[in-house]
Amino acid sequence: MSDRYGNFIQSPIGKKVAKNLGLPMPVALDRFESGQRLVRGSVLTGSAKGDDKRVREAVAHVLADLHAEVFVSDDAADTEALNEVGVDAKVITDEQQKFKVLVFDASNISNADELKQMYDFFHPVARRVEKSGRVIIIGRPPEDISDIDTALAQRSLEGFVKSVGKEFKRGITAQLIYVSEGDEKNLDSTLRFFTSARSAYVSGQVIRVSAGEALDVDWTQPLAGKTMLVTGASRGIGEAISRVLARDGAHVICLDVPQQQADLQRVAGEISGSTLTVDITADDAGQQIAEAAEKRGGLDAIIHNAGVTRDKTLANMDEKKWDMVININLASIAKLNRYLIEHKALNDDARVVCVSSISGIAGNLGQTNYATSKAGVIGLVHATAKQFQDTNRGMTINAVAPGFIETQMTEAIPFAIREAGRRMNSMSQGGLPIDVAETIAWLASPASGGLNGNIVRVCGQSLLGA
Repeated sequence: MSDRYGNFIQSPIGKKVAKNLGLPMPVALDRFESGQRLVRGSVLTGSAKGDDKRVREAVAHVLADLHAEVFVSDDAADTEALNEVGVDAKVITDEQQKFKVLVFDASNISNADELKQMYDFFHPVARRVEKSGRVIIIGRPPEDISDIDTALAQRSLEGFVKSVGKEFKRGITAQLIYVSEGDEKNLDSTLRFFTSARSAYVSGQVIRVSAGEALDVDWTQPLAGKTMLVTGASRGIGEAISRVLARDGAHVICLDVPQQQADLQRVAGEISGSTLTVDITADDAGQQIAEAAEKRGGLDAIIHNAGVTRDKTLANMDEKKWDMVININLASIAKLNRYLIEHKALNDDARVVCVSSISGIAGNLGQTNYATSKAGVIGLVHATAKQFQDTNRGMTINAVAPGFIETQMTEAIPFAIREAGRRMNSMSQGGLPIDVAETIAWLASPASGGLNGNIVRVCGQSLLGA
């Protein structure tokens, strides 16, 4: 779907008109392309003073593997950590030096006064972040901390990150990663995702990295040898998910209703996947999926993407519209998960990823059925994450919550409402199906074992529910 306003703003006259009138000025976002370097520019890294070096060392290991040009402000401890893993870190000497990525380890901040260190790091370089740049802060989960001064300081990081995401503009994203003590090794996949162009439309998010088995992968094909099933795979976001998972090495079982068989076969054929035509609300849907999975040695991931909308205000909504949305978007996921877990159709270290929505977080006019179903998905993820922690099988479950994504569904929205949806976020534009797909591929990776129970908004930091 064409964003005519967004395209116009990219022209010289469009930029001038928007600037003079104070209109939103979306930029063309950098997105991942196979064969390109993960980090397309320089990295500036720093850390708060303190004795705990574990986060600093974990960041250094990731930067070493990314082969990026790395700078430090003037902290000897940061330089030492980087040098120990073979990174020739440079001290900033050019005050005009620009950066693609800023990474700050705030895990040692233990009171309100020490938050000044964050200001000292970011203030001098706030205008020197390149277009589509990345700002990443790493801290400790406040809920794990009993000391009041430390807990309030770590919780303060969230307000800082979300404000930066709204201030820096020009496609620059900002994220906060809370990592539990002792689980720093699990930062790898998350740092790679957020430093890269894969996370183009994800901003203002708070991610929790905790215990879990993060398996080693070949980062050029991180899903190689894995079998993953995507529901609603015949078009739109489901098609994009299937293509990205296949690009990263997975064999994808593409599932959709029989009415979509032609499109389903087209998608599966183009990615060398396989097809399964099933109504996920059918009583035997779990059995059919389990039988298809067994032929390929079980499922390494299932992506619950299938969903529908039947919008009406509650006063005008008939019972059929309510039941259809709840059954497809929510009840079917719970039923399928239960069957697949009980019948061991999910392999050890399997990844379950659900598609929720910002409507499930913020609600939406005329979508009581849809918002209820998508809020229920979040509840399902949180409850199942606790269950998975007790199984000792290494399985995880997370969800993405898309905002305004350019699809056939959003194309049908009336023009004025559609334009408002596009512009009411820090990127001033709608996202693309591939933005959702890239986020799901990160959560579905064998290397993401430390991610369990997260709800990640893919919304350009939408103002709704923020």
